[in-house]
Amino acid sequence: MAYFSRQLIDCDDAANIGGWQWSASTGTDPQPYFRIFNPVSQGEKFDPDGAFVKKYLPVLQHVPLQYIHKPWEMPLHLQEQTGCVIGLDYPPPCVDHAQRRKLALTLFQEARDRHLTKTE
Repeated sequence: MAYFSRQLIDCDDAANIGGWQWSASTGTDPQPYFRIFNPVSQGEKFDPDGAFVKKYLPVLQHVPLQYIHKPWEMPLHLQEQTGCVIGLDYPPPCVDHAQRRKLALTLFQEARDRHLTKTE
């Protein structure tokens, strides 16, 4: 926690600790294994007009709102027009979230099934 507190430009201990507990399904609101954090949907829900994103990622200042949380989906002509060319001015996604979510759910389910089999 101390390391991240020093690294984050927007550190808020209560929000960060609560967020980590939420993501890990521990603390006051535990959930089964299926809780998987999605940074895009979190941005859409909690920063719908992109104010936070634009403040800390100035390269996204001129990106149209419909692409602010998924700039890699912008057509190339818009990327060039806004000065946010994916792979040049802004990195492409490093993972396919939908694919990795599906894999994580499969792995969690398999681990759960193995555990239940051992306890029967």
